[in-house]
Amino acid sequence: MGQRLRFPLKLILAIAILAGTAFFTRALWLGALGWALVDDQGPAKADIAVVLGGDYWGHRILKGGDMVRQGFVPVAMVDGPPGFYGLRESDLAIQYAVSRGYPAQLFTAFPISALSTKDEAAEVLAELRRRHLHTFLLVTSSFHSARAARIFRRLERGRPDAPAFRTVAAEDEFFHPDSWWHSREGRKIFFNEWVKTVANFLGI
Repeated sequence: MGQRLRFPLKLILAIAILAGTAFFTRALWLGALGWALVDDQGPAKADIAVVLGGDYWGHRILKGGDMVRQGFVPVAMVDGPPGFYGLRESDLAIQYAVSRGYPAQLFTAFPISALSTKDEAAEVLAELRRRHLHTFLLVTSSFHSARAARIFRRLERGRPDAPAFRTVAAEDEFFHPDSWWHSREGRKIFFNEWVKTVANFLGI
C-alpha cells in the first residue's frame, strides 16, 4: 500500500516541479515561440519589392514604400484580392500610403484572386517570371514572415528560374515576439499564426 502511494506522490511532485519551472521561465519559452514566427533578413538591393496582402493597418504597404524611398528597389508591387466592399485590397493599400505622404508612383497594384498565402505566392511568382525579374524583397508582417518565406521557397524549390528573395518584416503594434502574451490582440495573432503554421507543415 505504501509503495503504491509513493508512486502517485512522486508523479504529482514531478508535475508540480515542471509546472513551476514552466511558469517561472514562461518569458523565455513564450518569447522563443513568438520569435519562431519571424524571419526578417533585412533589405538589400533587388529588382522589386512584393507587398503581400492581408494587413488592414497599413504596416506592410508603408514598409514597401520605405524600401523604394531608401533606394533598395525601384517600385513596390502590391498584391490584393477583391472583396473589400467592391474594391481590391491593393488599391485601398496604395490609397492609404498616398494619404500618409508616399507618392503613388512608388507602387504598382497587382490584382490577384488568391485567398491564401500559398495561392498568393503562386500568383506572385508567376508574375515575377513573366516580368523576367530575378530578385525581390518579400514584405509582410513580422508574425507572417517565417511562414510566408517557407511557402515561397517551397513553391520555387528545384526551379532553375526561381527568383532570389529576402524577407523584410513590417513591425506590428499588436504583436511583439518577446511580449505577445501581454495583450489580447497579440494572443489572437499568435494563436492564429501558429494554427496556420502547423496546418502548413501538415500540408492542409
